[in-house]
Amino acid sequence: MRARPLPKLAVCFLYCLPTLLSAQQKSPEGEKILALERKWTESYKQRDVAILSSLLAEDFIITIEDGSTYGKTGYISHSADSSVHVDVAELSELKVRLHGDTAVVTGAYHETGDSKGKHYEYRDRLTDVWMKHDGKWRVIASHYSVPLK
Repeated sequence: MRARPLPKLAVCFLYCLPTLLSAQQKSPEGEKILALERKWTESYKQRDVAILSSLLAEDFIITIEDGSTYGKTGYISHSADSSVHVDVAELSELKVRLHGDTAVVTGAYHETGDSKGKHYEYRDRLTDVWMKHDGKWRVIASHYSVPLK
């Protein structure tokens, strides 16, 4: 009786899938996206409008915790608001999935600070979509939501 190679191949593929996905995340392009995510977070914390502008696509859209959406100009205006002081802005659990010139990043975000003299804290889940155009990665869409408890 001959062994069937297809089931063995399927089992091997399923066994190796986590390794393949991990390797994709640790690719040079995946590492570049993670560095850009950290740069974006730090420039947001520091209210560095020039860096923010360079990272966001012209048609960028973000959906925040309350369901509001902002385009690039609105997001940058919000980020530059001097009545908001960000103390902590940190990313964790980041995963990058590359699909050609598109990257999808998922993870967790924690932010604390003061807004108009009142303390706030967010613990969110995030999804960011980056696209490579003319050799440069730009974030085109972002979504933040509060996990259900």
